[in-house]
Amino acid sequence: MGVTDLLAAYGPNYLSALLTTWRLTIASFALVMVLSIVVTVMRVCPFKPLRLLGDLYVQVFRNVPGAVLILIVVYALPYLKIVLDYEPSVVLVTVLLGASFGSENFMTGINTIGVGQIEAARSIGLSFGQILRKIVIPQALRSTVLPMTNLLIAVMLTTALGSQVPMSTPELTGIVSYINTRESAGVATFFISACGYIATALVIGFAGNKLDQKVRIAR
Repeated sequence: MGVTDLLAAYGPNYLSALLTTWRLTIASFALVMVLSIVVTVMRVCPFKPLRLLGDLYVQVFRNVPGAVLILIVVYALPYLKIVLDYEPSVVLVTVLLGASFGSENFMTGINTIGVGQIEAARSIGLSFGQILRKIVIPQALRSTVLPMTNLLIAVMLTTALGSQVPMSTPELTGIVSYINTRESAGVATFFISACGYIATALVIGFAGNKLDQKVRIAR
């Protein structure tokens, strides 16, 4: 079964899978950004236990394979009376993994901010929260557009973990298994899904480059 035949027979399924991937990516990345900022604030705050907790979070989730984490969330958490549907489970795992790398990106952005700016802010009486809100976070966001663009692509690819659980609406990787259990199409099914990932990544990369050129801080 060739690509043309597959698209004729399963085109709507591929479109639904692509939309599911996009939905998972948007929801996951929005939460990744929020959690990344929270973890980063913990890692730079003056309260040592919070700093240690933030660093521990990054070290743990940066080194846990996604396939292992999805199995823990889906099959182990129910023993603790925590039961999530499959789609929220995929989003949760993607967010936990993505935020660890997002925090590292933000830390890199924070390190580009001159110490003199922080000292000047302290000298005029700004609190730690005000320094973060008015100086640190805005500049860190502008400095990390390209790394966060790459993270968005990584988040999109991580949503392929949905293929490891029986989601009601498969994403781009899950649709391959769905079709291959019904047809003898071989690599063509993977090729179509790969095209969906590649096309989306190219659009994300183009938009990220344009945004970076617009907000980049001249140094």
